[in-house]
Amino acid sequence: MADKKIPPVMTTSQGCPVSDPFKTQRVAIDTSDYKHAQPPQGPLLLQDFQLIDALAHFDRERIPERVVHAKGAGAFGVFEATDDISDICKSSFLQKGKRTRTLTRFSTVGGEKGSADTARDPRGFATKFYTEEGNLDFVYNNTPVFFIRDPIKFPHFIHTQKKTPQKNTMDGNNAFWDYLTTNPESIHQVMVLFSDRGTPASYRKMNGYSGHTYKWYNAKGEWHYVQVHMMSDQGVESLTVEQAAKHAGEDPDFITADLFDNIEKGNNPSWTMYIQTMTLEESKKLPFSVFDLTKVWPHSQFPLRRFGKLTLNENPKNYFAEIEQAAFSPSHTVPGMEASFDPVLQSRLFSYPDTHRHRLGTNYNQIPVNCPLKSGVFNPIIRDGAMTVNGNMGSHPNYLATQCPVTFAKALIPAKEASTATIGGLGEEKHTGEVVPFHWTVTDYDFVQPRALWKVLGRQSGQQRNFIHNVAVHIANSRPDIQERVYDYFSKVSKEIGEGIRREVQGISSRAKL
Repeated sequence: MADKKIPPVMTTSQGCPVSDPFKTQRVAIDTSDYKHAQPPQGPLLLQDFQLIDALAHFDRERIPERVVHAKGAGAFGVFEATDDISDICKSSFLQKGKRTRTLTRFSTVGGEKGSADTARDPRGFATKFYTEEGNLDFVYNNTPVFFIRDPIKFPHFIHTQKKTPQKNTMDGNNAFWDYLTTNPESIHQVMVLFSDRGTPASYRKMNGYSGHTYKWYNAKGEWHYVQVHMMSDQGVESLTVEQAAKHAGEDPDFITADLFDNIEKGNNPSWTMYIQTMTLEESKKLPFSVFDLTKVWPHSQFPLRRFGKLTLNENPKNYFAEIEQAAFSPSHTVPGMEASFDPVLQSRLFSYPDTHRHRLGTNYNQIPVNCPLKSGVFNPIIRDGAMTVNGNMGSHPNYLATQCPVTFAKALIPAKEASTATIGGLGEEKHTGEVVPFHWTVTDYDFVQPRALWKVLGRQSGQQRNFIHNVAVHIANSRPDIQERVYDYFSKVSKEIGEGIRREVQGISSRAKL
């Protein structure tokens, strides 16, 4: 018979064995004249390190929740490069047949950490690839477009999904629709969000999209604009607004549990991964900017090309250590990939690491789940700070020094057609010009793709009807003036939508009075 595993010895934070986990030190007062036996009646002692150690850590065991994407679930897995795309990208992990360990975190966007999994909201789909060339993060969503294309609007928009500063409620969703109707470039994302796909039934059964345009380059320095699609091999499944509300009331962690339980049973979800590619010359001929986050690339013009498969096959051992402390950023990249000039993407390059330093600390990259494979940070000036635990590069000087030389990656000289210069081996477009203030303006074309999406919904049984119902339910408690603006907002896509929502809201109001 095999020996039973011996439980670990309980200790204080400093390793001192604990004999009684519930004892505290108190001043003993004479209780001999008490009728019944009494415990010591005196005060607690500050010298009781076991108690102070426990309480002090307890007071600090929560870290700030993410401002966005606070509620989430995740799992480890593996990415396999199934197809050769070396003509597009030189990243070593994309060599056909290569397998790379990954971590994926799914999340809702606007809600707080305790909010329901089934909220009508985009879903974050972030994947960290632990590659030999460093950590690469795909920080994507389950929708191919987004609400904004001016980065400074992001805090404004997110604040509309938070509780009001005075009443501390969502206030009938007035702020949400007040923002959207005055920023009509949001209409494409809103059309996606208020279809049934705005309430996924499972993280396993939704797609992921880069949304942004990226730039990938090959070993010759030739680059393409790229968008990435992660298509669920389980299919796509959504909830109706009534089903979502039922789950929110009965089991708000329903989708979190679904992911964990299926992986625990060996029912490992997977996604087949594709790219769309576009040349610089092709981008000049588009009726919209390639950097416009509210637009999709037509598949007929830019077909999908398969390059890999992501499979999730390992649940975290500890949610806090491995999922809550995971730090993703589109600025975490590897040779062969870089950001485009999409202004929202450019702002994220700064914002994500900045929030990690606030939420997790200066050395968030030293937390095991965020460490590169080779503990691969070696930069003489990136050291010290709170929670430095990786050796701090030993005695190496804290500047580039001839007596302790370091080596550098070989710089890539891009091909002429890339019209680029290089910094650290990355192909970059050359641009010169004045610094100018810029704010996207809304044009008639902003309603072309949403109009096409409405027609797509018309080819799917009941989806146009569900869309109208979903919006009507969401604005039923909004102010009348906000409701009027919502009708006008959707009428810019189709009068059929605006009129349909108006009738549905009136029906909801009439039924409420019965």
